[in-house]
Amino acid sequence: MAIGVASVMLVAVGGALGGMGRLFVSRWAAARLGTDFPWGTLIVNLAGAFLIGWLAVSLTVGAGLSLWLMTGILGGFTTVSSFSLQTLDLMRERRWMAASANVCLTLVLGIAAAALGVELGR
Repeated sequence: MAIGVASVMLVAVGGALGGMGRLFVSRWAAARLGTDFPWGTLIVNLAGAFLIGWLAVSLTVGAGLSLWLMTGILGGFTTVSSFSLQTLDLMRERRWMAASANVCLTLVLGIAAAALGVELGR
């Protein structure tokens, strides 16, 4: 299946906006919560999980808006790559409890946030 230029542009613009949002939230979290734990990444991933769950059941518009919001904005906002690197850094520093907490909080609370979003979106 071919991907149209309009679809690519929607995802690109959404991804740029989502990435800027992630930068803002990460810097805000670091300034207020410190840098000993990747709070910003946890916050964006939990917020993104909630929002994608909510949008998945409540969004009743065309595929273009879905691409822009879910693939573009939320894809640029959330980040498994930063989560992975930050967890690896905690492990390299032998901060096993912090690394384990990051994995558990991200996965368990992320699934819970998506489920909450689905329930609230119904």
